[in-house]
Amino acid sequence: MISELAQWLGCLTGLVGALLLALNLPLSRWGFVAYFISNLAWIAYGLLAAVPALVLMQLGFMLTTLIGFYRWFRLPASAGNESRPLRS
Repeated sequence: MISELAQWLGCLTGLVGALLLALNLPLSRWGFVAYFISNLAWIAYGLLAAVPALVLMQLGFMLTTLIGFYRWFRLPASAGNESRPLRS
C-alpha cells in the first residue's frame, strides 16, 4: 500500500513539475518543489522495493532539482519579468 502511494505521488508530482517548468510562467519555479517531492517519493519507493538503481537515479535527479531550486529562488525575478528563462 505504501509503495503504491509512493509510486503515484512520484508520478503525479513529477508530471506537475514538468508542466510548471514547461509553461515558463511566474509560478513555474514551484515546479522544482514538485520535482523535489517526486524525488523523495521515488527514493522511498526504490528503498521499499529494493531497487538501488532507481534510488541512485533519483538522488542524481534530486541534485539537479536542488540546483534549479537555488537558481530560481535565490534572487527575486527582475522587475517587469516575473518568470525566468531556462537558459543561462
